[in-house]
Amino acid sequence: MSSTDSSAQMPETPAPGRTPAGPFAGLVVVELGHSVAAPFAGQIFGELGAEVVKIEKADGDDARQWGPPFWEGAGAFFQALNRNKQSVVCDLRDPQQLAALRQFISERADIVIQNLRPGHVEKLGLDGAGLSRLKPSLIYCNLGAFGREGPLKDRPGYDPLMQAFGGIMSTTGEPGRPPVRVGASIVDMGTGMWAVIGALAALHERHATGRGQVVDVSLFETASCWVSLLASQFLASGKLAGKQGSGTPGIAPYKAYATLDGEMVVAAGSDALFRALAGVLGRPEWRHEPRFADNPSRVANQDDLYRMIDAVMAQQTTAHWIEQLEAAGVPCSPVNDLAQMLAHPQTEALGLVQDVPGTGMRFIGLPMSFDGQRPQPRSAPPKLGEHNALLHPGSAA
Repeated sequence: MSSTDSSAQMPETPAPGRTPAGPFAGLVVVELGHSVAAPFAGQIFGELGAEVVKIEKADGDDARQWGPPFWEGAGAFFQALNRNKQSVVCDLRDPQQLAALRQFISERADIVIQNLRPGHVEKLGLDGAGLSRLKPSLIYCNLGAFGREGPLKDRPGYDPLMQAFGGIMSTTGEPGRPPVRVGASIVDMGTGMWAVIGALAALHERHATGRGQVVDVSLFETASCWVSLLASQFLASGKLAGKQGSGTPGIAPYKAYATLDGEMVVAAGSDALFRALAGVLGRPEWRHEPRFADNPSRVANQDDLYRMIDAVMAQQTTAHWIEQLEAAGVPCSPVNDLAQMLAHPQTEALGLVQDVPGTGMRFIGLPMSFDGQRPQPRSAPPKLGEHNALLHPGSAA
């Protein structure tokens, strides 16, 4: 097989145990990834049918040891990010193993995704420019920290650093309190998602041109995208939003409240919804209060408005307010913990929590369905080096 063939290199037969199903069946993705961002991108490809080959160092992806809790041999974080993959151990310092990896990519891979430390792939000859010369049809995706250009391009980055640097922490938490990180790894996982979107755009273009592209995404660019609405307000007004608690700038009332037995969120973001809310709260006079006449007025007087709503909401249970607000058509929700969310009938109805074949593990699946069918896990997260024979024929895991 020519390493410079500009057509897609598809595997002739599925890997053992692999079901040739899903929209990406036939695509081969090589993941030079660790931690969260690149593994999440690889898992999306795998869940949608691609053959994903995860290249690991001798002691494995660091996330294998992130815990407790550990689940069936590895950290729960790792297991949640690496199903539907094949694990190959490759010593990138060994010239023969490095050459074998380059040959595998040139002969089999359609897409490479990588989030190794800045400059590392260039030193190894595994960078996008070098591999694209071997195989012009290759789609190569860099998941960087600060992006491909600029004074910080060679610095490493992690989710909490980028939530801080990208402005997310400056708007998260309560005013006057220390910075707060969003608990979910929104920057890491968001960057993985953008990597897949970029690779798919390049794949679509390859269908027309036969040529691949180098796609660049980064944690910083993802973080900046997630605050783009808040940034637009600053660019328009010159005023910083600051920490918002559970609310959002520019819309009121639109936040969480303590009830008699818990917490809930009410999103009455229009004049009609505010009038309905005032009725449910037993304060019909607020409908005619000039301070609350429209959204700009409510935003200007939100401190007074929220004090008044807080006092009323605290008098009844969450269930009481949910029933009354839903009957009036006012959007609202209890503040669920993870156990409550996972056990909710809506979660069950959607089939969001999926069993992993051959294991006792269960994870949240991809947030999409095709003709009413959510992609299903096809194989368990791999043991370290379980599929070494892919790169090193005759070797044992």
